[in-house]
Amino acid sequence: MIGIEDFQKVELLTAKVASVDVHPNADRLYVLGLEVGAEKRQVVAGIRASYAPEALLGRTVIVVANLAPKPLRGVDSCGMVLAVKDGERVRVLTVDGGDAPSGLRVT
Repeated sequence: MIGIEDFQKVELLTAKVASVDVHPNADRLYVLGLEVGAEKRQVVAGIRASYAPEALLGRTVIVVANLAPKPLRGVDSCGMVLAVKDGERVRVLTVDGGDAPSGLRVT
């Protein structure tokens, strides 16, 4: 169990998927270009087996925005897209309707 003070440290923001590229060094990973408000950032996500690139483009997803950057198989990831695993399928958490602006804080 964590207290609300710890949970409030996690910055969850809406982000628009602007680009989807195949990771050059991994079969299961995509490199996502995200628009988080006015900021552009790159996130590596293990969702390739569950989504074609065109199914992700333009979607509004939820991202953990205040994680320290980390290289994943040689590509820097600056955040984490939230998803759930349903058996073998991974489902990305999206904003209902998809028309919410990017950069909004999830509360």
